[in-house]
Amino acid sequence: MKKEYFTLTLLIIVSFEMYILYQPFWMSIIVATLLAISTHHIQIGFLHLTNSRFWASALSTLILGVLFFAPLGYFLFHVSVMLQNINPTMMSTMEIQFRGWLTHLPPSLSEFEAKIEASLVKFDLTAFSHNIIDYASQIGSFAMSFLSSTLFILIFYFIAQYYGRDIFEFFKRSAHFPQQESSLIMFEMRSSMSVVFYSILATAVFEGALFGIAVDYMGYNGLLFGIMFGFASLIPVVGGVIMWLPFTLFELSLGNTENAIFIALYTIIIISIIADTFIKPIIIKVINQRLIKPHEKINELIIFFAIIAGLTTFGFWGMIIGPAITVLFLTLMKITEAQNIENGS
Repeated sequence: MKKEYFTLTLLIIVSFEMYILYQPFWMSIIVATLLAISTHHIQIGFLHLTNSRFWASALSTLILGVLFFAPLGYFLFHVSVMLQNINPTMMSTMEIQFRGWLTHLPPSLSEFEAKIEASLVKFDLTAFSHNIIDYASQIGSFAMSFLSSTLFILIFYFIAQYYGRDIFEFFKRSAHFPQQESSLIMFEMRSSMSVVFYSILATAVFEGALFGIAVDYMGYNGLLFGIMFGFASLIPVVGGVIMWLPFTLFELSLGNTENAIFIALYTIIIISIIADTFIKPIIIKVINQRLIKPHEKINELIIFFAIIAGLTTFGFWGMIIGPAITVLFLTLMKITEAQNIENGS
C-alpha cells in the first residue's frame, strides 16, 4: 500500500473519531464559526483600533455577548419568574372576562364565537394552574441549557476570531484547495452572511425597541417585552402577531379596550407598515454600504425561505445556519458554472 493511501485511510478513521468526540459541540462550533464569518468586519475594525488580534477578538466576543446573548438570558430568566408568580385568581378573572367579551362580539365576528367557546371549554384552568410550576421548571432547565451552550458558542467564537485565518489557511493547504475558488467561497460567505446577520440584528433591535416603548407606556416591563418582540420579529410573516395579539386579548380580558386598540393599531401601523416596510430597509442599506459594501446584493426572497427552512430544521440557530448553507450552495454553483465555461472555451 502506498503511503499516501495509508495516510488517507488513517485520516478518514481519525476524522470519524473526531466527529464522535466533538459531537456534543458541533452545533456550537458551527454557529460560532458562522457568527465569526458574519462579523468579520467588526473584527477588522477592532484590529485596526487595537493593533492586537487578541484584544480585537476579545472585544468582538464581548460585543456579541452583550448584544445577542445577554437579552436572551434576561428574557428566559424573567419568563421563568413570571410563570412562578402567576396568580390562579387572575387566570380565573381573565376567563370570566373572555366569556363576557364573547357575548358582545360584533356581528362580523360572530362566526368565531363557537370556535373560541370550544377552545375555552377544552382549556382546563385548574390543570394549567397546577402545571405552572412544571412549566417554569422546564423553562428554567432550558434556560440553563441555553446559557451553557451560549458559553461554548462564545468560547468557540473567540477561537474562530483569534485563530480563524490560521485554521482556514491550514485546511486550505492540507486539502489542496484551489486558491481562487477558496478565496471566492470565503468572500461570498463573509459578504452574504454579514448581510443576513446585520439584517437580523437591525430587525430585532429596532422593532423590539419600538414595541418596548409602547408597552412600557402602558405600564409593562418594556425591556422584557421589547426583547421578546425583537426575537419574535425574526420569524417571517407571523413574528409580530404572536406578540401583539396576546397583548390585545389580555387587555380586552381586563376590560381595557382602549389599550387593546392602541397596541394593535400601533404595532400594525407603526411597526409592521412604517418601520418594517420603509425604515428598516434604509437602516440595513446604510449599514451595508458603510460597513460591508457587498459587490452583489443577496436576493431577499432566497434569504426569506432560507431562514424559514433553517428555523424549521435546526430550531433557533437555523436563522444563521439556513442562509449559510444556501449561500454556500449558490457559491459552489457559481464556481461550477465558471469552471464549465472555462473548460468549454
